[in-house]
Amino acid sequence: PARAWPPSRHREAVEALADEGFAVVVTGGPGERALTAHVAGGHAIDLGGLTSLPELAGVLRDACALVAGNTGPAHLAAAVGTPVVSLFSPVVPAGRWAPYGVPYVLLGDQEGPCKDTRARICPVDGHPCLAGVTAAQVVKAVGELVS
Repeated sequence: PARAWPPSRHREAVEALADEGFAVVVTGGPGERALTAHVAGGHAIDLGGLTSLPELAGVLRDACALVAGNTGPAHLAAAVGTPVVSLFSPVVPAGRWAPYGVPYVLLGDQEGPCKDTRARICPVDGHPCLAGVTAAQVVKAVGELVS
């Protein structure tokens, strides 16, 4: 949870990216189907719980960019050569754990009070290091990576 961007922000980003003409795909594990359906809304293809790891790698390989937290899919995207907009909580150092070998944009306050704590649950009310990231910032970052 310390690395998670609020679902409402994900949904806003999906809508904003779709409004900019991007074909958006939302992914997640089998236990996240309600979440991915909420995030996708009517603006994205919802693949929540429908892809194996190799299938997810294929989806990511074909994407122009990935928007995700500092989690496995961000590193899988980098492994298949896809640029990453990383919603990166500073609980671990970005210099060590940011996507490797592909263009990326880090969003999130890297100097937040949870910096380098390795916290699994955000120790700061309101999760300010990530909650302050806006959909507009995500759209701008995706635009920078795909231009």
